[in-house]
Amino acid sequence: MYGSNNIASASSSSSLNSSIQDTEDDQTIASILAEEEQSKRDGRLGKRLSHLDSIPHTPRVNGEIPDVNDATLDHERLSERLVTYGLAELQMEGDGNCQFRALADQLFRNPDYHKHVRKHIIKQLKHYRKLYEGYVPMEYKSYLKKMKKSGEWGDHITLQAAADRFGAKISLLTSFRDTCYIEILPKTRIPLENSG
Repeated sequence: MYGSNNIASASSSSSLNSSIQDTEDDQTIASILAEEEQSKRDGRLGKRLSHLDSIPHTPRVNGEIPDVNDATLDHERLSERLVTYGLAELQMEGDGNCQFRALADQLFRNPDYHKHVRKHIIKQLKHYRKLYEGYVPMEYKSYLKKMKKSGEWGDHITLQAAADRFGAKISLLTSFRDTCYIEILPKTRIPLENSG
């Protein structure tokens, strides 16, 4: 189940301001790019997005939350891009667990496994601290404690940890003005045995 997965998710941002982009990425990761049939998922998405230039992924924590007008414009831009690439939006419950629900949906075909996904991401962050702590602008233990809580929004750091933990390539179709695609590749492949 944890093989090389291709996860597609949607993200949005209201400006080039990176703190707003960070928050918008996480906020609309709740909008997952869904394929109509399982067979379509296994490679066709990668082919559709393979010609896009990905910007380098830098794990970051969330910044400011955009206002409703900016979020609406971002969603319109994202919707246009979804249509362009023949993708569909799948709304996730907006309870703060949306990133983890989206990952659970793509990994296990069930967003209700979000607690399991969060648990494994936290284990990854805890056991491989040196890979992530340089990106966290606060005490690392405080960050872990915060991220452990159900309802706490995920960020670019948790996305990188998810890619590493599950050995998954994560593809974000964004509404950024300067790029529409971010690819998050596993930096390490961490075995999942003893992870119960």
